Amino acid sequence: MTPVALRAKRSVAALRLASQQISASACTSPAEVVAHLTAMQAQDYRGALWSIGLRLPGSTIADVERAIAGREIIRTWPMRGTLHFVAAGDVRWMLQLLAPRLVKGMAGRRRQLGLDDATIARSRKAFAKALRDGLSLTRDEMRAVLARAGIEASGARGYHVFAQLCQEGLLCFGAHRARQPTFALLDEWVPAAPALAREEALARLATRYFRGHGPATERDLAWWSGLNLGDVRASIALAKSSLVEQTLGGVRYFHARDASGAPPAARAVYLLPGFDELLLGYTDRSATMDPAHARFVAPGGNGVFRPTIVSNGRVIGTWKAAVAKGSKVGVVVTPTTFAPLARADARALPAAVERYERFVLAPATARR
Repeated sequence: MTPVALRAKRSVAALRLASQQISASACTSPAEVVAHLTAMQAQDYRGALWSIGLRLPGSTIADVERAIAGREIIRTWPMRGTLHFVAAGDVRWMLQLLAPRLVKGMAGRRRQLGLDDATIARSRKAFAKALRDGLSLTRDEMRAVLARAGIEASGARGYHVFAQLCQEGLLCFGAHRARQPTFALLDEWVPAAPALAREEALARLATRYFRGHGPATERDLAWWSGLNLGDVRASIALAKSSLVEQTLGGVRYFHARDASGAPPAARAVYLLPGFDELLLGYTDRSATMDPAHARFVAPGGNGVFRPTIVSNGRVIGTWKAAVAKGSKVGVVVTPTTFAPLARADARALPAAVERYERFVLAPATARR
């Protein structure tokens, strides 16, 4: 990599730390964090809670779960066939814009599983009845509902029924019950909202994505949203007045016109969960992670990402944590770095560990 390209990558990495609210957060609630990022990958539930907490200094895991129970944050399948957190005010327009393409794309897999339109319709009817009046059910209870309706729901069949009905806007995840996820009716969990015209939704998507992820490319947005490049280019054109185009290292990037200037220069170390948007929000992750280190972060290339240690916007290692039990309660964090830590990183790492420990173990705060 040439010196110019390397400087460009470092600049992009630092600017993303700021736009993603990691190096400096202007958000005051979990819902504001999620809304700023537009959507945050959430198949790893506890990791996703920390993704939010990382961007909200002083928050605790209980604060984030309280926002979920308070129906401010919704967990569902809006795009890419992957669970995400979205703000309550965004869930409907995002599903309307992004989910139909996903539902259509999974039609072949549903046929393989014997899930025809009639079976989906029976499932829809069964859940509309079982979940009314504000009820929520665990996955096992949801499968039992399908069984009573004469629908086999073991294995992948149940998963695909739940996912499609979430993508259609019938279901969403509710609050956890005894550490188990539950499902609820979206109409009872989130107030109805007028549908957006497609052009308005496309413009909103580009504006919001580049505000929370910029600098990023059109291909990054295509990967993140699941839209084709034609729709992405249309969305960027529709959002032109709110975006700034910039070429760094020969690559064309976009970011929000109202984005803040250069991020703080102070060196800091952050502990990111495995599926954080700082990595998963882009198809080209080279600004944040040396491609040579990808095999350590996602071993086997199977889509499972380990938690990462980030310094100055760059991944410098991975980490794992265990909660100590017994007489001394605490969190034991074990870092594995790609190279010996620089002196400044070694000094900064304990503060990052302490921040994670407070998030996991501290009682809920009285945030407003």
